[in-house]
Amino acid sequence: MAAALRAEGRLLGDGAVLAVVAALRAELAGAGPLEPLLRLPGVTDVLVNGPNEVWIDRGDGLERAEVAFPDDQAVRRLAQRLATAAGRRLDDASPYVDARLPDGCRLHAVLPPIAPRGTCLSLRVPRRRTFTLDELVEAGSLPPEGAAWLRGIVQARLAFLISGGTGTGKTTLLSALLGLVEPANRLVLVEDSGELNPHHPHVVRLETRPPNVEGAGEVTLRDLVRQALRMRPDRLVVGEVRGAEVVDLLAALNTGHEGGCGTVHANAAVDVPARLEALGAAAGLGREALHSQLAAGVDVVIHLVRDRTGQRRVAEICVLERAPSGLVEALPAVTFPAAGPPVPGPGEPRLRAMLARCGGPPCPA
Repeated sequence: MAAALRAEGRLLGDGAVLAVVAALRAELAGAGPLEPLLRLPGVTDVLVNGPNEVWIDRGDGLERAEVAFPDDQAVRRLAQRLATAAGRRLDDASPYVDARLPDGCRLHAVLPPIAPRGTCLSLRVPRRRTFTLDELVEAGSLPPEGAAWLRGIVQARLAFLISGGTGTGKTTLLSALLGLVEPANRLVLVEDSGELNPHHPHVVRLETRPPNVEGAGEVTLRDLVRQALRMRPDRLVVGEVRGAEVVDLLAALNTGHEGGCGTVHANAAVDVPARLEALGAAAGLGREALHSQLAAGVDVVIHLVRDRTGQRRVAEICVLERAPSGLVEALPAVTFPAAGPPVPGPGEPRLRAMLARCGGPPCPA
């Protein structure tokens, strides 16, 4: 490209040549006008709501970006090119796509007329590095007492789920906690798209595969959970529990696979049992059977929130306890307010007992 520019005979400095080359590379192989936004420090999301409306999130909430496209066709072409790079199809017959790009970005796009105001494009930027638990404490995501509780949960090999809404930092926290697992343990990660990146010497990754254009060749999370159980995992990790794989995960946690974990979308920790109940019902697992397996297989729920300032933080740790009705309830053990010290809840004695019984480190006072 640089040689072609110089062959035009125009007087261009080295900086101008490199700038043109970078722009062409972004247009042909990158994210076009969005490429500079994706490279900004701290950016987690780039959202396009139309040719003249681009937003970014740097951890402090959404902010408008000074970037625009010539027209909606330019947004559509970029979305289709990115989908092609991910091996997916995006056209009038298949007007939406959810895929992972080769550089790790998570792509979601919707075309008109499904999106009446124009092509919508969402890019979730993967963390460029994995944060440690101490770094999350420094960032204000949880207090030191909360970090002590979480270390105890991991070292005691309790099975746990991290819950929260979209963008609350579930994957970031799970990666940090997996970095605390003993180096001799074998971690088998099952994900829809690879986002977990724990600092650990023994990690095996499995990722789902969408069907091809003929509708064949799909590999689901449930397929991978079943395969992972045959791979001698010391810790089975499901990046996001959102479908029929909940049945196999609960079965695994009830057959000797201690310390399993995963993430699940939920509005609050108390809603996690109901959320899993709905997922299990879709997979054909009855209510009583699911609550029985949940009570025996999962110990703790760690819930995250994102407050109005954009701060992602751990809100509470809950223990799962079976009520007299037979249904499982999430009982708050420790709550972490936005300001002030942690507040113990009715589930704290049960959490302390579980940590002591499983040989975890001393609990915070």
